[in-house]
Amino acid sequence: MTRVTIEREGDWITFVRCEGHAGKAAAGENVACAAVSVLMQTCVNAMEQVAGITPVVTVDEKRALIAVRLPRTDDGRAHDAQTILRATVLGLTDISLEYPQFVKLD
Repeated sequence: MTRVTIEREGDWITFVRCEGHAGKAAAGENVACAAVSVLMQTCVNAMEQVAGITPVVTVDEKRALIAVRLPRTDDGRAHDAQTILRATVLGLTDISLEYPQFVKLD
């Protein structure tokens, strides 16, 4: 089971963490796990390349963990980062609804 944790400060998403393999399929063969991984990697890349913000990223392959924390910023880049984080959370929510046996939002 992949567990997704989302932290907020008011309406702002500040942290997204995904941990655990989504199912019992061999590594690389579970579509839910692959979808979560792609969303999280795209989130990190978009924050860097589109928003111009370097997020604090934690990766632990043994635990199947990827976590993204938005650093504090007061300029317009924060708005772009929020758009990216909200789109990521929307995608993770959709995956959890489609594959509730594999992905759970906490």
